[in-house]
Amino acid sequence: MALRVRFSESDTGRVRVAERSDELWEILLAAHQLQRQDGAEVFAQWRRFAASRLTGPMRRLLVLAPARGYSPDFLTPAEARSGGFDAGLNAVRETGRARLSAELAQLPPARRDFPWVRALARGEAADMRRLGEGIAAFRRALLAPFMPVMERQLAADRAWRAQVLLRGGVDLLLSTLHPTVTWEPPVLRVAQGPFGRELRLDGRGLVLVPAFFCWRVPTVLRDPALPPVLVYPIRHETAWATPPPDVGQLRRVSRLLGRTRAAVLEAAASGGSTTELAGHIRASAASASEHLRVLREAGLVLTRREGATSQHSLSPLGRALLEGTPDSRL
Repeated sequence: MALRVRFSESDTGRVRVAERSDELWEILLAAHQLQRQDGAEVFAQWRRFAASRLTGPMRRLLVLAPARGYSPDFLTPAEARSGGFDAGLNAVRETGRARLSAELAQLPPARRDFPWVRALARGEAADMRRLGEGIAAFRRALLAPFMPVMERQLAADRAWRAQVLLRGGVDLLLSTLHPTVTWEPPVLRVAQGPFGRELRLDGRGLVLVPAFFCWRVPTVLRDPALPPVLVYPIRHETAWATPPPDVGQLRRVSRLLGRTRAAVLEAAASGGSTTELAGHIRASAASASEHLRVLREAGLVLTRREGATSQHSLSPLGRALLEGTPDSRL
């Protein structure tokens, strides 16, 4: 099925890339990913991390967010894009009974027949509170440890889109959005879209939302009356989901290497250029470069050239040291 987004004459002037991350979209898409098997090269390590930390309240979100198919639109309100996570979560909690009933009725029977889902459809305050608690717990336990690397990659995508827009305007921006997207004015076509239909913008414009946990194809809200968004996948770095070391291990590494050098080693766990790692530890590029040289000579960091920049990552020995786990070569 293909999604066709039809622009009016005024809509191309109202296309914009979201200025900030939409954490509720990330939470919803992460819930999808936790129940899927594809994209193992990107998400397998995170899935193992997340599966071991799931709790009962978090599993409620999984019931409402099947691996494929429809998820209720009320889980991703527009308030999250403008006001952040807290504003978005408040909007979820305040969803009206009529909307809850209508959207939850579109879930597969096996999911909407849970007693607590039926109570949710009736707008029961206690069940809405528990759902909100589950969403907050999901974010805190499964996404928060990785927010720095997620934000860095999302910011890189937004910066790239800004350059594309400056270079070629909205036409180039839409034409290069994703391999599954084609732009033939006035229609933006998404191959294998989530809903095979036509979405008419009718002067409302379109918000493009880069999403870390979006995979393979962009997605949209099902209800065409809601503010139009197109949520699209970004390019991912591999090995992004290495669990962060515990505080005690970081302190031990700091005593061994020194605080600044340990901070450089920790930053290298997410990968990046010399300038990016310097920004992460709030040091000059020259200082970061010197620390990276020492770490590289000690076999803790790997460096490769990409054009005019150097990209750094942890070696197996560096990762073993940072995580406090034995290296198989020792």
